[in-house]
Amino acid sequence: MRLPRLFVFAALLPAAALAQPGVDANRPTDRPWPDSLVGGTAPPADVQRLYAVAAAVDADRIEANVRRLAGFGTRHTLSDTVSDTRGIGAARRWIRAEFERISAACGGCLEVVEQRRVISGERRIPEPVEVVNVLAIQRGTADPDRYVVMSGDIDSRASDALDATSDAPGANDNASGMAGAIEAARVLSQYEFPGTIVYTGLSGEEQGLFGGQIMAETARAEGWRIEAVLNNDMIGNSCGIDGVCDNTSARVFSEATRPTETEQEARLRRFTGGEVDGPSRNLARAIDRLADQYVRNLDVMMVYRLDRFGRGGHHTPFTNVGYPGVRIMETHEHYDRQHQDLRTEAYPDGTPRHYGDTVEYVDFDYAAKLTALNAVALAAFAGAPAPPSGVTIEGAVRPSTTLRWERPDAAENPQLAGFRVNWRLTTSPQWERSVFVPDNGEAEQHYTLGNVVIDNYLFGVSSVAADGSESPVVFPGAIGAFDYAPGE
Repeated sequence: MRLPRLFVFAALLPAAALAQPGVDANRPTDRPWPDSLVGGTAPPADVQRLYAVAAAVDADRIEANVRRLAGFGTRHTLSDTVSDTRGIGAARRWIRAEFERISAACGGCLEVVEQRRVISGERRIPEPVEVVNVLAIQRGTADPDRYVVMSGDIDSRASDALDATSDAPGANDNASGMAGAIEAARVLSQYEFPGTIVYTGLSGEEQGLFGGQIMAETARAEGWRIEAVLNNDMIGNSCGIDGVCDNTSARVFSEATRPTETEQEARLRRFTGGEVDGPSRNLARAIDRLADQYVRNLDVMMVYRLDRFGRGGHHTPFTNVGYPGVRIMETHEHYDRQHQDLRTEAYPDGTPRHYGDTVEYVDFDYAAKLTALNAVALAAFAGAPAPPSGVTIEGAVRPSTTLRWERPDAAENPQLAGFRVNWRLTTSPQWERSVFVPDNGEAEQHYTLGNVVIDNYLFGVSSVAADGSESPVVFPGAIGAFDYAPGE
């Protein structure tokens, strides 16, 4: 069920500006509000091409890609790099060739590059090993320096994290995520977007998240403006070790606040709120809404945690340096099929118990559904204007709440139609109400919500394109900023 939306920011306006005849900010409503209430024409509620994007994802292609990746025997980070049929070297060359084939089909629309770094002296990489990432970059037409990223992992492992020779097909963990990234590239390369999309295979995940670390550090050094990292790690298992089979839900993990938060920012958060409104969390909320609207029979379970309990994933190196990132994965895991030597043992009643991550346990239709969610999110965010920056809020001891924000650069965001001011109860997981505010062309924009008391709600602002594509919501201040400079 889609919830109504709500986002709000506060800034002080003269009393005349508070008078908005016909606007009842406390009236529940579906978004967008009727045009007559906002003094302009709101963009459409549905972005039609996002339905087409979701429908274009092909489960058969994902199956073929998973089988091909699993067929390399092992993709362990320390495995063979010379063979053309076995080991991580063969796997990453095949991934590169697939990205290049997709690029050729779209007239060279993808830049296929590699990132390489020698890692050594680590607990799981004791001797020097070259860790290699494979990236396919679809440059934006207007704002090429703004990035949204979908990642899968190239590598796999058996029971022993240092075992580089035993079979470790890694069909679900994580050929499913890598196959999804390749399929998303195939689907979205048929379109153009103002922002840049990166489809990437990251290596060294099982050995310590080294591929993500390499990419995040490179992005930071080169000044990439990363708006979203969607880490796909295990998106093909629909029957869990808990005995539940469910192909209608997915988990999206997100942390509440940046680990780079300063002491001053933490103190401000204590008095103004924002404990659950860092950019990664609002990225998760946006993905949840997109699933409800565009992906048939898929419900997102937002998990308020960086990753599974005590565990990590390849979005973590990005969030470590301040970039917004989430993990998208299956709802029900089966631990017998993760990090296990291939073998068959027995349950106490004598029933055979299979161990190992093999192809026959991957639900390809389910993997396609989660890939569709990624493709829709990438298209929505790359198609939307950049999130607002410089968002501030005021309204203490007043009967109204005012938000101010800076307009995204006009040349980089020609699709900009306006903004959506959103708000929700402090206990609500999702934005509940909103009002569309047409772009007035000024560098600084503002909106006042009359009779909405700042103490009772949480607020945020998003940017909206003429076709209805919308950025994630930005919570006021550095706490929620998407244009936060990593390390500051």
